[in-house]
Amino acid sequence: MEWLNYHHLLYFWMVAKEGSIVRASKELRLAHPTISGQIHRLEEVLGEKLFVRSGRALALTDVGQMAYRYANDIFALGGELMDAVKGRAGGRPMRLVVGVSDVLAKSIVHRMLEPAFRLGDQVRIVCREDRSMDAFMADLAVHAVDVVLADAPAGTSTSVRAFSHLLGECGAVVMAAPALAQKLRKGFPDSLDGAPFLLPSATSTLRRALDGWFDGRNIRPKIVAEFDDAALATVIGETGLGAFVAPAVVEEEIRRRYKVRLVGRLNDLRQRFYAISVERKIRHPAVAAICEAARTHIFT
Repeated sequence: MEWLNYHHLLYFWMVAKEGSIVRASKELRLAHPTISGQIHRLEEVLGEKLFVRSGRALALTDVGQMAYRYANDIFALGGELMDAVKGRAGGRPMRLVVGVSDVLAKSIVHRMLEPAFRLGDQVRIVCREDRSMDAFMADLAVHAVDVVLADAPAGTSTSVRAFSHLLGECGAVVMAAPALAQKLRKGFPDSLDGAPFLLPSATSTLRRALDGWFDGRNIRPKIVAEFDDAALATVIGETGLGAFVAPAVVEEEIRRRYKVRLVGRLNDLRQRFYAISVERKIRHPAVAAICEAARTHIFT
């Protein structure tokens, strides 16, 4: 009978979950060569490669993805065994791992996640933001994340079979620090021509929509800065360095939280929001709660 060394499997699982040997070594408090050696031994036992190099990162092979799914189940059962033996309350909290695109305003992400937080002890939420959309798609494929919140559907260029669930859409608003907002409010939207502006990065869906909106009205704002992170643009906007765009549904919240004012509304510039998963039909209760609340309350 062939036996599996579960220490080797644990090291493999941690590297797959954390995305790199460096991160796994911090979690396990082991040296890089130790972890690499244990994974190589597991590959020798299985007779298959579990990782391949993808630039500077590690990517799971097909066999690696299968092994990762089994490892998830194995270590989840191990945790349940310890709970049962030690007499702890049965039924561990559901784990919801959410990938969040940086281009989403933090205020709207909070409102999207709020229904999951209301589930209380039933769910433990892990939010990840330090990944590109391509990386998030790869995470979805190996179930390292349960859902990705984004302002665009999953691209067709990816090899991952993912489903984009539309949560809703809304218009956009232009906001700025009080003095700049007062100046730009008169003659809006023509007043935006030559005005200092903080824009999303050139690759974002919102930026492409804004560029089309500006071109259609022959408006050329002065681009002060471009940001991948919508939250950083809002913080910089509060200082008065430039106007910025935010989703209309969180206008009041942004006004309360930051010292900014409304310049004008871009009702014909629509922003769409998606929950991307590998499931055609959402089964995770927390993801289902997020989708239901978005469609019935946030974007109505």
